[in-house]
Amino acid sequence: MIVVRYADDAVLGFQHRADAEQFLRDWKERLGRFGLELHPDKTRLIEFGRYAVANRKERGEGKPETFNFLGFTHICGQTWKSGKFLVLRKTIHQRLSAKVRALKEELRRRKHLSVAELGKWLRSVVQGYFNYHAVPGNLASLRSFRLQVIRRWMRALRRRSQKSRMTWPRLVAIAERWLSKPSILHPYPNLRFDAKHPR
Repeated sequence: MIVVRYADDAVLGFQHRADAEQFLRDWKERLGRFGLELHPDKTRLIEFGRYAVANRKERGEGKPETFNFLGFTHICGQTWKSGKFLVLRKTIHQRLSAKVRALKEELRRRKHLSVAELGKWLRSVVQGYFNYHAVPGNLASLRSFRLQVIRRWMRALRRRSQKSRMTWPRLVAIAERWLSKPSILHPYPNLRFDAKHPR
């Protein structure tokens, strides 16, 4: 059994479905003794893991289900070199869209700041986003977020005046200076937790 928990959210992994079903029954019963219950929309049993793709294919079923946890959609994947099982994590689409909408509103309020001041503020926003979301397999989402930031920045600058001279190539050059490019900042867990002791 594998347990990953954050505050009152948890993901539990079992090798056999029967074990998962038994645990879920026991857990509901135990919580019920204290007048508590599991969230009906967040609690579900899904087939996930290294054998899920093969097992579902054998039964003539589609791809394994995905699940959302801590801002990421978790997907059954595989490495492109060896084809070994891999848990892919992508930023939840709704979260990315909500962040871009909030950024758009804030840019509207700050649009009269200088390009340098906006660049400095946007750099902190983009870097903060990358610091959390820059996990292996999520590079496309990071690139998408950066591009959306540049587009919103362009609109904010053009709305300052009807005679704005801001062009896309010019803003891309400015963005190169102020906005960091996406890169993976968090290694895979097997590397992150690999203890290295000085000899």
